Amino acid sequence: MKAVALLLCAPAVCQASEQSTTERVTSDRRSHDHDAITREQIDKVLKDSPGHPADSWEMTFETGYLWNIGNNTEIDYEIMPTQLTFRSPTVLNWFAGDDGSRVVVRSRFSMLGESIVQGPEDYYIGINGAPSIEYWFPDAKTSLFFSIGGGFGWTNSAGGAQGQGQDFTLNWFSQLGVRREIAENLSILGGAYFIHHSNGGQTDPNPGIDALGFTIGLGWRF
Repeated sequence: MKAVALLLCAPAVCQASEQSTTERVTSDRRSHDHDAITREQIDKVLKDSPGHPADSWEMTFETGYLWNIGNNTEIDYEIMPTQLTFRSPTVLNWFAGDDGSRVVVRSRFSMLGESIVQGPEDYYIGINGAPSIEYWFPDAKTSLFFSIGGGFGWTNSAGGAQGQGQDFTLNWFSQLGVRREIAENLSILGGAYFIHHSNGGQTDPNPGIDALGFTIGLGWRF
């Protein structure tokens, strides 16, 4: 009788076992599909979310006005600087706060075009480069920046005891400013700007120019 009972129950047991196995497989598939969908959604969010401005390339166009300071020359130079500057994505993360603030270092390269409004020369064209040290506020829309560096360029030298002694001239600059994003990828910036022109003692006399003033401009992130 026991054998007959076992034979009668066996199909039911097998059917229950098969149903349980099917349910587990279905559950595993649903879990796998859910994980895949979740991963796809996360990847899409990360792809679509905008990155930090400091991690992008930036191009800025600035102009302003500078006045001669110091005793290098008796000429009261006045200069209108124009510069096209490119900043690289962050090359060094100096500090990252829990509130989202950051201190970063980026590379900066500028092309210069200066109109000498008052002085014996007429223009100066050149290039320079420097690190750009930047503090970004937690909102990632406002930053303070500081740069100090140098380069070289050319002017139409006038000669004489107080003018530039030759066309080839070195430059050294520093800039302290603030940047504010006003639209997606678009920002305004301004600050204090100092530049020095000299030929490094290649002529005698070598008066040079020390000029200090301000710059304002627009920036585009790409």
